[in-house]
Amino acid sequence: MGVAEDIAKLELDLRELVIKYEQYFFGIEKREPLRLLDTVERAVRRYQNVSIPNTSQRFKYDSLVATLSVHKQKWIRTNRLIEEGKFQRDRFRMSLHQAEKTEKGGKAAATPPPPSQESQIDSVFQQYVNARLACNLPVDNVTRDKVAEAINRQKPALMQKYGCRDVDFVVVIEGGKPSLKARPKTS
Repeated sequence: MGVAEDIAKLELDLRELVIKYEQYFFGIEKREPLRLLDTVERAVRRYQNVSIPNTSQRFKYDSLVATLSVHKQKWIRTNRLIEEGKFQRDRFRMSLHQAEKTEKGGKAAATPPPPSQESQIDSVFQQYVNARLACNLPVDNVTRDKVAEAINRQKPALMQKYGCRDVDFVVVIEGGKPSLKARPKTS
């Protein structure tokens, strides 16, 4: 293969590698794509000390190497955060998983009744407390009444704004802090 074909293959492999790592971090792929990473790194090393006379090919090669370097730093940082338990998606998912465990441990295995307004507020409150604990924030000043008041205060305005029958509230973590987000229910 010539230099142009190698650079084109490197570009395709790098795109696939970025996609595989995103799938890995989202939990779609179970294993880190280390073989593909090794293949891409070998392709990069092949032309590392070789003079590429064509300027456009040299520019393309250098930009691909820089892209790989930036992505590798991001992947290393994200893997380190996952290992430390500080990765946002994992922390929130872990707190929800812990909440489910405590709910299942305290209740019988009977089918739950359909969710009412109070049980929704209880659920959102528990998720909010778990999210604050996962973010190492104090929960002393957080009460169920404050969360219920915030939900009941915002709900009518949101229903009118979005023209929907009901609004569900979910807890999300943004910038290391949990917050309530409204999701309009259309059906």
